[in-house]
Amino acid sequence: MRTHVIAVAASFVVVAACGRPAAERGSAQIDAARLAAFAPLPRAMEAPDNPITPEKVALGRMLYYETRLSRDGQHSCNSCHSLADYGVDHNRVSSGVRNQLGSRNSPTVYNAAGHVAQFWDGRAATVEEQAKGPILNPVEMAMPSDRAVLAALGAIPGYRDAFRRAFPGEANPVTYDNVGRAIGAFERGLVTPSRWDALLHGDAAALTPAERAGFNTFVEAGCSGCHGGTYVGGASFQRVGLVEAWPALADSGRGNGVFKVPSLRNIAQTAPYFHDGATVSLTEAVYLMSEHQLGRQLTADEASAIVTWLQSLTGAIPEAYIARTF
Repeated sequence: MRTHVIAVAASFVVVAACGRPAAERGSAQIDAARLAAFAPLPRAMEAPDNPITPEKVALGRMLYYETRLSRDGQHSCNSCHSLADYGVDHNRVSSGVRNQLGSRNSPTVYNAAGHVAQFWDGRAATVEEQAKGPILNPVEMAMPSDRAVLAALGAIPGYRDAFRRAFPGEANPVTYDNVGRAIGAFERGLVTPSRWDALLHGDAAALTPAERAGFNTFVEAGCSGCHGGTYVGGASFQRVGLVEAWPALADSGRGNGVFKVPSLRNIAQTAPYFHDGATVSLTEAVYLMSEHQLGRQLTADEASAIVTWLQSLTGAIPEAYIARTF
């Protein structure tokens, strides 16, 4: 992190953009000190207790797309978290077995393994733990038990061999915990570096003047207080409606309306927004956050500038990594 800051500091001119009209900020440079609150994505989101191996990733990829992990044989992890579409399904809430609807919007799985916790309420500490939840959830994939899952997988010779390769030395590698470990290992490679990462690595020309101005507006508005770090969020929990009460809040989250702060990585590609999926427009989401979390009314120019910068957080989908080769 320190070397990135030094490299960027050598490339950027420190300016005082606060208070200038948006038109004057169009060519503004980024104060290098502001970038110290951010960091580029890693190549993979490693976990000491679940080392990533090619064999484990290969198994995890198979399981991620496997519809036989659902009671009706029609749903997989990819059904709600489409890897070809930035890890989401673009529905307000997702549908599962027997067309049952969930109660919260399905967040993207891209870059999620680096977050402080998983699910909107953070009830799973890791992606390995999270991966096991939807399979047994009666509204989602609705498998009756972990034994039923293992029976289905154990009856398929290809899976028995894949588990042995992924977990060598284990007498009985086909376990439900290993299902989670394999899917988790695969998800730890779902990384989408963007032009924002290029800038953090020292490429001062990676962002357009309008995007640089938008970042300055984002920081000046106070958004970076929650949306900072490597994942531009995903590192803390906050009460929605911190300053102004959130409209029609029916979900208590972790309690008292507290939810995990979402990452803004790929945010321009992952509508609709918030835990209830009720907001389709990214600009409207920016207005809502500013008003209800910061107690500030943004101008149209300020909101537009922030959205312009947010678009620079869109990374490339790792098509070779997610390709189905089985």
